[in-house]
Amino acid sequence: MKFSLKKTVAVVGAAAMLVSVAACGGSSSQGAAGDANGDVTLNLWAWEPTLKPVIKAFEKKYPNITIKFNNTGKADTTVTSLNNAIQAGSGIPDVVQLEYMTVPQFVIGEQSQLANIKDKTSGYDTFYTPGTWNSVSLNDGVYALPMDSGPQAMFYNKATFDKAGITEAPKTWDEYYQDAKKIRALGDDYYITADAGDIKVMTAFLWQAGAKPYESKGENVTINFTSDPQVKTVADFWQKMIDEDLINTKVATWADEWNRGIGDGTIATIFEGAWMPANLVSNSAAAKGNMRVALQPNWDASKPSNGENGGSALAVTSASKNQDAAFKFIDFANHSKEGIKIRTDGGAFPADKATLKDADFLKGSDEVRAYFGDQAYNEVLAEAANQVTESFQFLPYAGQANSIYGDYVGKAYTDKSTTLEKGLAAFQKALAKYGSDQGFTVKQG
Repeated sequence: MKFSLKKTVAVVGAAAMLVSVAACGGSSSQGAAGDANGDVTLNLWAWEPTLKPVIKAFEKKYPNITIKFNNTGKADTTVTSLNNAIQAGSGIPDVVQLEYMTVPQFVIGEQSQLANIKDKTSGYDTFYTPGTWNSVSLNDGVYALPMDSGPQAMFYNKATFDKAGITEAPKTWDEYYQDAKKIRALGDDYYITADAGDIKVMTAFLWQAGAKPYESKGENVTINFTSDPQVKTVADFWQKMIDEDLINTKVATWADEWNRGIGDGTIATIFEGAWMPANLVSNSAAAKGNMRVALQPNWDASKPSNGENGGSALAVTSASKNQDAAFKFIDFANHSKEGIKIRTDGGAFPADKATLKDADFLKGSDEVRAYFGDQAYNEVLAEAANQVTESFQFLPYAGQANSIYGDYVGKAYTDKSTTLEKGLAAFQKALAKYGSDQGFTVKQG
């Protein structure tokens, strides 16, 4: 049985409003928007561990509000669970953490499943970095507050660069290509990077290049991987890298072999979000002292730009009976100096402009600085955040795009019978069909 987002969202929304107070974690003393004058219990779904000390500080400041933290494990699980709760019309949380790319799928439709908080956020647009604020601002509304960000950067092994005679990090993609050949010459196991088809990394590449593969306005969606010149620029570059055996296409991101390759330097660079440093310290400890971070190479070094890889926001659900109290929490966690500092002290990368200029934050932790050879790693990552453009849009059904990307585009990394260009064209066709089946009006570029 097909589930139509467009046709059933109103029904789901109506059902969600009938959710019992207990299921929503609400209090019977609260009105539909939740005036938060009495005792309130909020149900929070999230996976970010830095929220635990935030909750403790928030409950101390607001003793009448209790937060029940349901750790959903990871972003994809959260989306699946929230979709299931919406369809069932019960168990919907008051507050939910969502990756930026998945926010639109809960907003687009006849009725948004996330509360529009625009009237509570006047002036907030200048508080956050442009890319993160743009990601929560949809259809002339605001549907979440940015929690963290993931400007993409290049993490590289300096020891491997030194061994290959590379004296500085590449500033352009052409320099990166030339460096790839030098590293490949070190031996059969050496590659400048490993990629078996990672949609989040590719999305950041497209974002940086100024591509617009997705554009949406309400239920009208345009998907364009076939005639956008910036998409072609990115695809052609990485196809050349694949064809010339300059990247390791046999090792998938996050696999044990990937972590080992980063650690021993046979994978010389990786492209990930600014949240990556702590993961490197934990998973690729052998690279301690050798790892560095640099800005992602640009197509035009005189006009630097960047894209986001990951990052998330906190949203109040439209089904919540305690929306005022729920907003107090997301505002404390993501907009107050106290809440933001708690999270950044725990290793989160901020979404607000002020923290990106804060001396303590830019200094970073002693442990991570040691891993990066005493480099001021957060200074580089803050610059990467400032280079993110605000023009990129996500697909209203990003979850579907994530789930089928490997079947089409990812296949081009490992199957010589196809190419990234062909894979992207097939990916576009599949996404257009899916969107039409869900009730969207889809145009292909």
